[in-house]
Amino acid sequence: MHETRRSLLRALSWGAATLLLGSTQGLGQDPTRPPLRPGTEDPDGPAKASTKAILEENQKDIKKNIERLFDLASQLKDQVEKTDSTAVLSLALVKKAEEIEKLARQIKERAKG
Repeated sequence: MHETRRSLLRALSWGAATLLLGSTQGLGQDPTRPPLRPGTEDPDGPAKASTKAILEENQKDIKKNIERLFDLASQLKDQVEKTDSTAVLSLALVKKAEEIEKLARQIKERAKG
């Protein structure tokens, strides 16, 4: 039972780290688009500006959700440490783990775009 809890916490922490690192991927320049020459205007000017604003908003939302995910995982870890290792998992622990899982899925979907 104690090993199962450790496995759950380890999986949640790896998932959060993977989402954190994966959310910053793909925010660079478009490799298929040639660079602009100096003095020329961007043909996607206004559209690109609104896209950039959307991407920045997504990044802020992802960062906020990842901080929330980290807080929830820390709370779950503290609860597991306080719980008797011979007892079954309490309903509160299970609900906290489900909340973490749901938030991790939301972050993953937001990171995909």
